[in-house]
Amino acid sequence: MKSSLKKTLKTTLPIALGVFLVWYSYHITSPEDRQEILHYIQEADLFWVGMSVLLGIASHISRAIRWNFLLEPLGYKPRLSNNVFIILIAYFTNLGIPRSGEFLRATALATYEDVPFEKGFGTIVTERVIDVIMLLLIVLTTLVLQTDIILDMLLKRGVKLNNIFILLGVGLMGLLLFFLFVKKSGHPLAKKIKGFVKGLMEGVLSVFKMKRKWAFLFHTLFIWAAYIGMFWVIKHTVPETMGLTLSQLLVAFVAGSFAITATNGGIGLYPIAVSKSLALFGISSVSGDAFGWIMWISQTAMVVIFGAISFLVLPLWNRNR
Repeated sequence: MKSSLKKTLKTTLPIALGVFLVWYSYHITSPEDRQEILHYIQEADLFWVGMSVLLGIASHISRAIRWNFLLEPLGYKPRLSNNVFIILIAYFTNLGIPRSGEFLRATALATYEDVPFEKGFGTIVTERVIDVIMLLLIVLTTLVLQTDIILDMLLKRGVKLNNIFILLGVGLMGLLLFFLFVKKSGHPLAKKIKGFVKGLMEGVLSVFKMKRKWAFLFHTLFIWAAYIGMFWVIKHTVPETMGLTLSQLLVAFVAGSFAITATNGGIGLYPIAVSKSLALFGISSVSGDAFGWIMWISQTAMVVIFGAISFLVLPLWNRNR
């Protein structure tokens, strides 16, 4: 009973949060602002929207190629077309049920390419670990490039630098003590954490053991460059955001990335997070909201359309298997 309730909450809460945030975003804007945002969306240059979608598709194809680099050492080399279809389906299903796509990817790979579920799922976990590391590197880069604006924002809100350093020191000390406790403790929870960390490390280190590690690195960098590129080109669809620099856009990119993890595909939260981030650089809420909605609508539409097509095509493409 408890397990069933937990699963239901995991599925419904992100959707409910997304719906609430869409309502909240609508509620806090005036009719005039809503009309202006809608105008920006309707008048968005389709060339730049199309470029963003193309970069999104390119990132998915690159991810499909990179997936085979993880599967090859295990003795498997699925057809690239199947990898692409499976990945698009996974992103599509994640819009409805968070993280269901990862299980579906491993299941579809087992069905159409005879890769055992646990091995396929292991490569997906490794992928996720690498992607988390890449996101953290982008976050650190953004903090370095935009230190002044971030510190200025904190000072305006009454946060003193001394307090920030003290908080960082306490946080690092607490993290160190936590790791020492986990390392020496025999508690079941500590053992689980140790096992989890060990699995993550093995996943990361396995990349350096593969034959085509440089190709893997290239595609990893390309995927994330495409993600940033998708975001970059959208700035040309809203007049007020055209002058933004790459480092300024990275702040909004990071905020949007975290928003995607909080709700299904960032529904409701993504435009708010992007708009609030762009406000740091003097972009009006109307232009910021328009930017966020254009980006979210174009990428979500791409996932829905190509994901739905992949659902239909994948069984037909493999009808002889």
